[in-house]
Amino acid sequence: MLDLMQASLNACTATVLNGRAGTGKSTLAEDFAADCGRQIAWYKVDVADAEPQTFCKYLTACVQQVRPTFQGENLCRLVGEATLEDFPILAETLVFELLETSGEPLLIVMEDLHSIYDSAWVVPFFSRLLPLLPSDVHLLITGRGLPPAPLWRMRSKQRLMVIEEPELAFTLPEAIELFKSYGLTDAHAEVGLTHSHGRAATLARIASTLSNSGKAIADSFISTERRRPRLAGAGMTGYGN
Repeated sequence: MLDLMQASLNACTATVLNGRAGTGKSTLAEDFAADCGRQIAWYKVDVADAEPQTFCKYLTACVQQVRPTFQGENLCRLVGEATLEDFPILAETLVFELLETSGEPLLIVMEDLHSIYDSAWVVPFFSRLLPLLPSDVHLLITGRGLPPAPLWRMRSKQRLMVIEEPELAFTLPEAIELFKSYGLTDAHAEVGLTHSHGRAATLARIASTLSNSGKAIADSFISTERRRPRLAGAGMTGYGN
């Protein structure tokens, strides 16, 4: 996954990590950011940031931590007076400010951007922003769904990489490797993978619980679960889906 994201960093202007809670989006983003060789502006988006002035204020503060000369205040002032039709121009203003304060290559991480997907200004703003990002700025978006913008044209032109939940899910060999680190067997990993559907957080929680339960209880759990009829989509009781 890190190699895939590095390929996106080298060739695209933006990367989207799309998946439900617990699929490992944030952990993957953190691991990638730690070793990507760029300055990091990390913005964890909240529901309250649906107000464009609030969004602009926090985004500006994040960028200014690594680029102190970034003049985001001008953008925030314009946002306060903007109508919906003005947001493509505001995206151009943001790009201009990034170009004017160019320095070391920058990775902007917008975590949980899905929190504001319903805001009317998001589509016109990001539709204009993503194609115009400077070559030394890469945007990494995590969310529980694709941004509501016409991304597919960018994706077809290889300017945007979208990594979706099936790609984030653990495979059986990966689950076995994880469970080995907890002192558990391949059989434990198979059961854990079945119940977690490959979702990273749930799989790790199962491994940790089984490891702490002791060998006898962990082995008893395997035999019990293999005898139990499975319902489609059923998850491990007490562990979530």
